[in-house]
Amino acid sequence: MFEGPVLGVDPGLARTGLAVLEVLDRKPVITWSDTVFTPAGTPESGRLRTIAVALRTAIEVHRPVAVAVERVMFGANKGSALSVARATGVVMLVAAEAGLEVEEYVPLEVKSAVTGQGSADKRQVHTALIRVHGLADVPSQPDAADAVAVALCHLTQARLRMVATRAGIR
Repeated sequence: MFEGPVLGVDPGLARTGLAVLEVLDRKPVITWSDTVFTPAGTPESGRLRTIAVALRTAIEVHRPVAVAVERVMFGANKGSALSVARATGVVMLVAAEAGLEVEEYVPLEVKSAVTGQGSADKRQVHTALIRVHGLADVPSQPDAADAVAVALCHLTQARLRMVATRAGIR
């Protein structure tokens, strides 16, 4: 299905979820997950540096072959979206420095890949990760669980891309 581990990232300035999934015996397995917390009151540049250091460490330790990140959606809170966009930029930069490709997925894609419906809430996503996909040790921390879902979405999409390529579909 997919060669090597994938680092899923749910970016945020206050909390960034990270998770590494890989396929073993044709089934996705969570090999690691964590949430990076950055202290409120710290200058934004310092918070972004904390995220960068955690990402570099995760890449060095887990050696992913790809990075999947949830794409920021600009809604009512544009200030929050800007901070998430900056955190996403850090993810992309650190991945590029490591020579890794980054794929972005909008929340609708992630929810659809995990639950089959794009309007699923966080509880439904968490439940589907366990019951539908058979993942053990899904983190209870929401940002880390979201990172698991993003990585799983990437694994699913990579499989579809591979099938399409073999069939000559672009």
